[in-house]
Amino acid sequence: MRNKFLGTGTPGYNPLRKLHTIFSGLRYAVLYDLSVTYKLVVSALVLMAAFAWRGAVDFLLILFATAFMLVAEILNSAIEALCDFVETRHNEKIKVIKDIAAAAVGIAIATWLVVLGVEVAGMFTAR
Repeated sequence: MRNKFLGTGTPGYNPLRKLHTIFSGLRYAVLYDLSVTYKLVVSALVLMAAFAWRGAVDFLLILFATAFMLVAEILNSAIEALCDFVETRHNEKIKVIKDIAAAAVGIAIATWLVVLGVEVAGMFTAR
């Protein structure tokens, strides 16, 4: 694909190719990263319940929190893979980079858990 900023690569933007790349990356993350898979399954279950019993705002809040958490998780996996590719031996600087990426995921997961917890608690108290 052509890099519009550097003017390198092959010309021609194809949105279908971009969608294929997106779904390929998501498929890889779901199939090979258990932390992405189980969070996606839990979120899907809570999303279905929120859609059925609560309302559109609850559904959208859960969807947003889930997307936020999945983006952080996938970026963390990409950062870890890149660090492992660049340096195969133990390196303190790589460790710091991985720890910072893990902290970002921790914040996203904590936010996701709070949203899911409040929504699930609301489902049981509203009935």
